[in-house]
Amino acid sequence: MQLTPAVRDILSWYESDNPGTKGNLARILMEGRLGGTGRMVILPVDQGFEHGPARSFAPNPAAYDPRYHFELAIEAGLNAYAAPLGMIEAGASTYAGAIPTILKVNSSNSLSTTKDQAVTGSVADALRLGCSAIGFTIYPGSEYQFEMMEELRELAEEAKAAGLAVVVWSYPRGPTLDKTAETALDICAYAAHMAALLGAHIIKVKPPTEAISLDAAKKTYEKAPVPEIGTLAGRIRHVVQSCFGGRRLVVFSGGESGTSEAMTEMARGIRAGGGNGSIIGRNTFQRPKAEALKLLSDIIEVYKA
Repeated sequence: MQLTPAVRDILSWYESDNPGTKGNLARILMEGRLGGTGRMVILPVDQGFEHGPARSFAPNPAAYDPRYHFELAIEAGLNAYAAPLGMIEAGASTYAGAIPTILKVNSSNSLSTTKDQAVTGSVADALRLGCSAIGFTIYPGSEYQFEMMEELRELAEEAKAAGLAVVVWSYPRGPTLDKTAETALDICAYAAHMAALLGAHIIKVKPPTEAISLDAAKKTYEKAPVPEIGTLAGRIRHVVQSCFGGRRLVVFSGGESGTSEAMTEMARGIRAGGGNGSIIGRNTFQRPKAEALKLLSDIIEVYKA
């Protein structure tokens, strides 16, 4: 695998990592139709834990089968496929080496009222299954945030020692944050920065809105306003800036169900703002396969431009 200058430059950001971890990051960055560009589109299918099987897969019954998601990611030419333990186990042998995989090692569910996640996978599982990375969610703002951060620190240390990359979903939520605050620009940037501070190689956050939530932050943003805050590109640029001045990979979720046009337009804003790509689940696998492949192709073309 001949690395491109763009990928070599990105790998240089991670100065403490061993060759194994950098090799697995390179596997993800060099895979698929965006391979070598420094951009990524990743398929995450961890929604079954969060929302239950029917809410996740009934709109497209073929998606109940874990093998469907491997095939969707491979046919679309994506960079990686992320899922919990059972789903990756269900296709690990058939699709071994076909696409980089990310084992999601903690999970929540909608039957619980607490803003927390259980550890549901291990570094040993990721190595056994040939994964390139582990994925872990933190909830900045939750009453359990510190325990989650401590769990992440331990798992990230073990993963890096074993040569795996670390992907962190950083989703603000908790008793002091309403729905507006969860995607407010200052909160999203704060959450992304926390993930960088915790040692993430790839950071996943939601696309930020124009809202500024924290009173203390409002004073700062008034004195040092974010350029083009009224555009998605301007807000994405600020989140990327918050991740060590753009020296960490940052990808953005697809959010709630939206039209193909809205998803493509979101990708344009992410690209223009310097984001590294999209990690889109429900907005793809809940569609008929042909429609999902068309949407993913259109998004990839945006990032290739």
